[in-house]
Formats: sequence, structure tokens, C-alpha cells
Amino acid sequence: MATATDFKDYYVTLGLSKTATPEEIKRTYRKMARKCHPDLNPGDKEAETKFKDLNEANEVLSDPEKRQKYDQFGQHWNQPGYSEPPPSRNSGSNVDFDQHGDFNSFINDLLGRSSRAASAGSSQNRTGNFNDFGGGFRSQAPSPDTEAAIALTFLEAFQGVQQRLLLNDEKINVRIPAGAKPGSRIKLEGKGSPSPFSQQRGDLYLTIELRPHSFFKFDGDNLICDIPIRPDEAVLGAEITIPTPDGNVKIKVPKGTKSGQSLRLRGKGWTLPKGGRGDLYAKLQIVTPQDLNLIEQECYEKIQTNTSFNPRAHLEDIKL
Repeated sequence: MATATDFKDYYVTLGLSKTATPEEIKRTYRKMARKCHPDLNPGDKEAETKFKDLNEANEVLSDPEKRQKYDQFGQHWNQPGYSEPPPSRNSGSNVDFDQHGDFNSFINDLLGRSSRAASAGSSQNRTGNFNDFGGGFRSQAPSPDTEAAIALTFLEAFQGVQQRLLLNDEKINVRIPAGAKPGSRIKLEGKGSPSPFSQQRGDLYLTIELRPHSFFKFDGDNLICDIPIRPDEAVLGAEITIPTPDGNVKIKVPKGTKSGQSLRLRGKGWTLPKGGRGDLYAKLQIVTPQDLNLIEQECYEKIQTNTSFNPRAHLEDIKL
């Protein structure tokens, strides 16, 4: 039986108050679980323990019946047959026991049972152990759903992949469709945790996490990337080669390109779940050379001597 020292405050685990809404619990759990998921923190025992505690807290607080029982009975919430709430929670309440024939009648009335069910329960539990109270509550509890995260590379998420997971000593084959993005969820029916009451299994929800890529990043349904260009390419225009998810392609840099300007490549972005492709935005960044040869040095000096362009002309009239 759990003791006071064994008791875990699930609200403290998630950093929430007891008045937190189901949406707040769900949102906070996902955010915290992603940070300490074992796939993203390999070898970190502290993160693994924290992840298990978060799952345990979410399993209880995201289930309305479990949460109600947890809020009412505290550290005794999961003890079979426990029916007396801690004095600190209801010490000021006035209960009129005189209207009930016996304590069994009071329990049945508390649970809203019919007189027939109450009578049957009373006849089956004359020993005073109140087993019917504990068993009846268990049989009504729904099967819990389970949430977990799975980390993929950009290539696996872009093309789709089949992975084999080990969950509760069971090997599960999971097919990730092409186009999964960070935060995408996959439902596996009947693959969640078994109910401690009915042993029926709930569903498993997998949240997709993507390992960072060195070049591509997400912007909604589209991809973005930074492309370095030389000063002469920006001034005169040029045709350059850049990477895309499909391989290298050639694009034209317009004459007079500014640093930070983006070029849109239609249909060269991320795979969309409903078909088609998003766009790729190539952000051009002008990079100045550091080591000039003799000819380059002379050319830049000649430009500097002969240019009439002053990019700071608009700053001359600025004052406090």
C-alpha cells in the first residue's frame, strides 16, 4: 500500500495548479515530454526518469474519472476498495448518516446506485470489506490512452518510413507516412496501456519529433534555407546551384539582389500529407571574401575609387 512518502503530486510534476483545464494538462504534458524524451536525450537517466513521471502524471490527470478519484482520495486514490477521503479534504462537511440504514447504504447512495444494485451489493458483502464498492468503480473506468514521442530524421519524415518500436515488451511495427512534420500525431488503436481495472487497452498516440537538420528548416508547410552568394553575384546577377530535398537545382540570382532577399522555388519544399509539395524559400546572404588574390584586390580597389554609390546617403539627415 502506498504511504505518504510514496505519494506523487501529479500537479507538481506537471507544474500545474489543481484547477488546470484538460487542455492545459494536455498542452503542458506534450511540451515537457518532448524536452526529456529518451530518444532526444540518449543516456540521460535523469531525463528518462522525468519522462516516466510525466507519463504517469498525464495518464491520471488526463482521465476525468481517475483525476476525480485522485483529487478526492489523494495518496489512497489507487487503492482497491478505498472509500474514505482524507480528513483534510472533507473535515468540514456535514453528513447525515441517520438517513441511511447502514454504511453500505451510504456508500451506494454516494455512488448513485439503484436500490436493486445496492441490495445485491449489500447481500454479497456482509463481511464489511466493501469489495463491491472497489470492484464496481474499477469496471466503469475507461481504458487509458498513452502518448509517446518518436524522433525521425528529415529524410525519414520526408519520404515516409516504417519503424519497429518496443513498447511494454511488445514489438510494434509503425508506418510513418511521407510528409510528417514536428507535432504530427499518429494513432495506433489498441496499442496503449491496459486499464488496471478491465485490462482492456487504450490507444497509443505517437507525436513526431524531427532531429535538427544542418541546412533545411520549417516555416509552416514550407521549407527555408540560407544561400551564401558573392558580392559580384549580387551586383551583376548569376546562375547558381543550390540543394533541395530532391537534389541540386540551378536558380538565377537577379541583378542587384539585396542580402536577406528570398527566392521562392515552387513545389520544391516539403511533402504535404494530402498530396503535392510545399515551396522552398532560399534566403540569399551576401558573403564578403576574406582572402583576396592580387587581381581581386586591384578590382575591388578600382571599384572603391570609381564608385558613386553611397548606401548611407539616407543617414545624413538623421538626428536625435
